[in-house]
Amino acid sequence: MNELKARITGGLKNIQLANLATITADGLPWTRYVMIAGDDELTIRCATFLAARKVGQIKQNPEVHLSCGVLDPMEIKPYCQIQGCAEIATDAAEKTAFWNPSLESIFSGADDPNYAVLLIKPYRIELWTPPGMEPEVLEIN
Repeated sequence: MNELKARITGGLKNIQLANLATITADGLPWTRYVMIAGDDELTIRCATFLAARKVGQIKQNPEVHLSCGVLDPMEIKPYCQIQGCAEIATDAAEKTAFWNPSLESIFSGADDPNYAVLLIKPYRIELWTPPGMEPEVLEIN
């Protein structure tokens, strides 16, 4: 794993708040907060209700954008801007693998029929490291 990918992967491993943008049926951007976690392959996951607006938007247009990394504006640290394609996973293996105790207040369990996992496969990640004004860019094929 190259050094840039390793730094990005390390920053995405812990569950964190992110801003997810999708495209509406009218072709306009729509953003919302989600809790995400990434893996060693840079696949990013978050839980979602199957009836959520983002699910319909992703089924119509899988292009998404994530901003993540800054949780406290008084402690600016490296952050990511991520372009990728998303898909909705409803299979038991994916739902069980992503299940964690923080979801217990929202869903009845990993087998809740309303629970799904949003999978985001990045194809471009910009790592911004303040005070620098130019990002380091990781392109993924």
